[in-house]
Amino acid sequence: MTKKTRYELYVLGVLLVLAVVAYSSQSRNSVFTGASASDVRFTPLDVSDPSLRLDLLDRIQKLEYKGQHRNIFSAEPLPPPPSVLAAQQATARGPVVPPPPPPVTVPATFYGIVTDLRTGQKRACFSANADDVYIVPVGGTLLNQFRILAIGNNSVEVEEISSGRHTTLMLAQPAGGPSQPPQQGQS
Repeated sequence: MTKKTRYELYVLGVLLVLAVVAYSSQSRNSVFTGASASDVRFTPLDVSDPSLRLDLLDRIQKLEYKGQHRNIFSAEPLPPPPSVLAAQQATARGPVVPPPPPPVTVPATFYGIVTDLRTGQKRACFSANADDVYIVPVGGTLLNQFRILAIGNNSVEVEEISSGRHTTLMLAQPAGGPSQPPQQGQS
């Protein structure tokens, strides 16, 4: 045998001896240190008549469940009680028409139109509040929610991007009202 294999056999033997010692020490020290049932004093229940009560058993067997029946292995919700179901059928005689969607509201004010003289392209001017001004061409988006479809002389057609609904915004009048030409006096 070579020196290397002899060394490997010695190491294997030492490991085997250690495993046997660990196993034997564990089996000797494995005493249950918790409370055992023999520590507690047994006290029987105080039952005056230990016989089976057949009258109570018969009465329970004759009972009939009157609640709602459902499959406990199904995640479906409980069906409505019969009274609610009858009320729903009475009110739902014809087809129910859902209410129309609310009108599109744009949180900006349309206050002007700018026209590029070279290209003739119109741009609409909007203000969302006193500080923010937006100048949007046809096809552009306003506040990342609305697309400008058409710009007229005093109106803008706007589409809500998420729903596809359309609305028309009219040109806002100045705070003092429409300007009137000065009156010509008679002399």
